[in-house]
Amino acid sequence: MSAFLAIVKRDLTLALRRKNEVITSVFFFVVVAALFPLGIGPEMNTLRLVAPGILWVGALLASMLSLSRMFATDYADGTLEQMALSPNSLSLMVAAKILAHWLLSGLPLVLLAPILGLQFDLSTNALWVLTLSLLLGTPVLSLIGAVGAALTLGVRGGDVLLSLLVLPLYVPALVFGAGAVQAEISGLGASAHLSVLAALVLVAAVFSPWASAASLRIALES
Repeated sequence: MSAFLAIVKRDLTLALRRKNEVITSVFFFVVVAALFPLGIGPEMNTLRLVAPGILWVGALLASMLSLSRMFATDYADGTLEQMALSPNSLSLMVAAKILAHWLLSGLPLVLLAPILGLQFDLSTNALWVLTLSLLLGTPVLSLIGAVGAALTLGVRGGDVLLSLLVLPLYVPALVFGAGAVQAEISGLGASAHLSVLAALVLVAAVFSPWASAASLRIALES
């Protein structure tokens, strides 16, 4: 556990020294959410209808911006090899890096979403469901993205390949995340969608660190 916490603290410290990487994801999310109402127009019924999809797609794309850097820096400077050779479990250390990635790229989006949702005239309940769906869904994006980042590590054109690899796997989180907000707006209740998102988090949390660690070992041996 001490190694886990040390890696989380290290990644957060390094990211804060390069604030532009964190700000880029947040700024992208804000810009995407702000531009759509300008393009669609002031019709509130239309804005409420498209709000869940717009905010969720914006969060999904914003979280992808930093995926390629999750392991790349450690791979370049040899830190990843030291992690693989250490007596600690590589899966546990990968889980720490995934947590750090979510704290930097996912949690800010969760906190900003209710504020951005106001311009779409979402109700208070819808804003709460939006926040909760992102709180459950953004960890799924980081967990699945970690597997893709590990598989494409050191590959030429890895950024494009990473996008092609993880975007189809993001579809369930996107569908149920945006669907939860839409169901709340329609009065159907969001509990079923949120339950599926919670199940996705549990499944991804079990398998993602292990699959990412196995992929990293292959990348280090090649």
